[in-house]
Amino acid sequence: MSDPPQASVGSDAAAVDEGRLEELIIEAQTALPFELAALADRCAAALGLDSALIYLVDLQQRLFIPLDEAMEPLSVADSSAGWAYRTISPRVVDADDGVTIWVPLVDGAETLGVLAVRTSSPDGVRMRRSRMLAYLFAMLITSKRAYSDWLAARIRTAAMGLPAEMLRAFLPPRTIGSRRCVSTAVLEPAYDIAGDAFDHSVVKNVLHTMILDSMGHDLASGLTTSVAMAAARNTRRGGGDLADVVGSVDQALARWLPDHFCTGVLCRLDAVTGVLRWVNCGHPAPLLIRSERVVHGALDSPPQPPIGLAGELAPASRQVHETTLEPGDQILLYTDGVVEARDANGVEFGLDRFTDFIIRSSAAGQRPAEVLRLLIHALLDHQRHRLRDDASILLFEWHPL
Repeated sequence: MSDPPQASVGSDAAAVDEGRLEELIIEAQTALPFELAALADRCAAALGLDSALIYLVDLQQRLFIPLDEAMEPLSVADSSAGWAYRTISPRVVDADDGVTIWVPLVDGAETLGVLAVRTSSPDGVRMRRSRMLAYLFAMLITSKRAYSDWLAARIRTAAMGLPAEMLRAFLPPRTIGSRRCVSTAVLEPAYDIAGDAFDHSVVKNVLHTMILDSMGHDLASGLTTSVAMAAARNTRRGGGDLADVVGSVDQALARWLPDHFCTGVLCRLDAVTGVLRWVNCGHPAPLLIRSERVVHGALDSPPQPPIGLAGELAPASRQVHETTLEPGDQILLYTDGVVEARDANGVEFGLDRFTDFIIRSSAAGQRPAEVLRLLIHALLDHQRHRLRDDASILLFEWHPL
């Protein structure tokens, strides 16, 4: 029996070489990360496109780093590639003998970078194929970066300290979510963090979020936060509720690191009903942003001690608080290094400036991840690019179907 005929398209685009494309997709399963640049180019040719080049955003989201090591980085702030990344929309730019289509590399809710596709014209068929190629390579990059030191090193622009190296191994993707909720976070200083950390996870229709701030600024601080995150995940994955999760972190730190503790806020959002439950352990209160304003005191709660206190200082139990969100509500978790960052004259960045920045950016139509990218850069600029304390921000929002 002869092979089925190759699929073809209209005269406005070259036919897809399905056999060749199948070979390349199979090859992609075992391709090493440094081979992805050449593989993207060959996949583009099989789709009737001229070429494709992968750019990944660096840790601080200031530069796009090409996987082709012969190419130069691009700016996120003032390039067509940056526009596509910030808006999660393709951008078409005229080029010699055709156009360049900048397509965001999106896997789930996380944007990893951009794909530069060169082709003769931006007709509907080529635009669709460019998006398909971007989706494919976003998934490939996500699957391979978990074990690739090369990819991890490629997106760095400075040497990383040992505490930061340890802690970043525990951090989840910067942005996660579903159709009902999105959570996104940033953490600075990117290469010298020690005690701050965030975590977020989706379990069916439930979003779990957490932000932690460990005492000190050394390797022991990072170890404290890492143990806390591991204990929380272990209990969460075992089916424990919010009180169980906090209790397990208390017990783990008291047992393994009895001289260390951390403050933190842990949240659980039912993305179907909007019911939010949270526990605040000696940390700045979460903020509720509704209809472009902060609802002051909405998530305040009686003070509870930090996590990990042993002996007589340990709390008998943790108080879990509950409220119901409204569609479009945003919840903001942060560490004190955000509002306490000072400029050269000693002026704090401050809570009002912090919340006003988020409200204004969100009102201007910026997506949550872009809001936090701009905010953390504003914070670094305020303190002349060098934070004296770790600064972590996590923002999640609820959009029921």
